[in-house]
Amino acid sequence: MRTLFFFAFVIMLLITFNCFDQSADELQGKYIVINRTISRGTAIGSVHLNDKGGTGLAWMRNKQFTYGTIEFDIKGKDELQASFVGIAFHGLNNTTYETIYFRPFNFRANDPVRKAHSIQYIASPNYEWSKLRQEFPGQYEQPINPAPDPNAWLHARITVDSKNIKVYVNGSITPSLMVEPLVHTDGKMIGLWTGGTDGDWKNFKITPAKK
Repeated sequence: MRTLFFFAFVIMLLITFNCFDQSADELQGKYIVINRTISRGTAIGSVHLNDKGGTGLAWMRNKQFTYGTIEFDIKGKDELQASFVGIAFHGLNNTTYETIYFRPFNFRANDPVRKAHSIQYIASPNYEWSKLRQEFPGQYEQPINPAPDPNAWLHARITVDSKNIKVYVNGSITPSLMVEPLVHTDGKMIGLWTGGTDGDWKNFKITPAKK
């Protein structure tokens, strides 16, 4: 009986490992991953990008986006300067694209200056956060009210047209951030973005604008 149980246990492990391998292969088939590795997240239907340092991207294969609405759930963590997670769009290549990203460790900061740096727009490579903060303070980054739980999943809805980018958080009818795009790359790539940290994403929905 013990021998039978042992062999059954070994077979179960082999099946489990095989499923993990297939899952990893499936993700590689869905994403072009830059400077990261991608895996299944702990939440059902989620994906995880590891912490490798530097900017990380996971472009979605066979997906294009110009104008319309991007919706997704995203999860970072409440660790100071250790959680920068978002979405890249209008990608022309691995260095030219626009990004909306979150700094969860600032969501509920007591310091109002830090709290004002909760959500950010950038346009790489010419308009990174440091340049925008210095030259256009308070224009391309804002607080989120009410402040979300920095360790919980956050729902983002981003509307994009040629003149405005608006970000709505957790079902709010008021945008947490509204900016005019700084560039028009004509790029159509869209994907996950992380700035030197790890993160989790799920429930993507891309709705093109009506023509």
